[in-house]
Amino acid sequence: MAELRGNFARHTSSEFNDELEALCADLLKMGGLAERQLRLAIECQSEFDSSLVDQIKEAENSVNAWEIKIDETVASVIARRQPTASDLRLILVISKIVRDLERAGDEASKVAEMAQKSAESEKPSAVGHSEVRTIGDQVLKMLGDSLTAFARMDADMALDVARHDKEVDQIYQSALRALSTVMIEDPHQIGNVLNVMWVLRALERVGDHATNIAEHVIYLVKGTDIRHLSVANVEEAVMNGPDVDQR
Repeated sequence: MAELRGNFARHTSSEFNDELEALCADLLKMGGLAERQLRLAIECQSEFDSSLVDQIKEAENSVNAWEIKIDETVASVIARRQPTASDLRLILVISKIVRDLERAGDEASKVAEMAQKSAESEKPSAVGHSEVRTIGDQVLKMLGDSLTAFARMDADMALDVARHDKEVDQIYQSALRALSTVMIEDPHQIGNVLNVMWVLRALERVGDHATNIAEHVIYLVKGTDIRHLSVANVEEAVMNGPDVDQR
């Protein structure tokens, strides 16, 4: 789990500082569970190990519980503290990141479900094994780096995550083309290939959620909403834009 390096010393109320720090820490705990869930799902799919499914479901339940807990805390802090400016931005970003983590966990569960079906089939197929591992490793790193970027309030690291999203999309499209060829050449593999395509789609969506988290971090640090911008424009905002605290 990423280590929190935020600065909460600027408030006259030390209790408010503690609440914000605890909120960030809870988010990172949730993120650590989502990472574990994804890591287990990738291993489950790659190794045809259905014994991991129970651990993945347990992690999903924990992620969902943290989502509820953090939502309740966010609502309470907003009602009691009526935060403004950068404090409000931080709380809103946390709320958005929570959504992306929960959805990333849902995608990991989809991977585990398909892995269980493959493992329980009479003839598990290795079709798409390397593609799943390649994309899985990429998006797992993206998710971890996006959470580290939040913990460090590091817009540059968040930018690196956004850059990798395009690379994952390219690998995904290339894998789909290769798997389509397999189906044409060997119709008996159609079922297996469709399952792998479903897994790859879920993993690609995890990459999208990791990118969303990175975009939220850039907004938090720079105060600029960079959603729907090209990578070049995002780089411009990160490289040349001042941090919020400098404004």
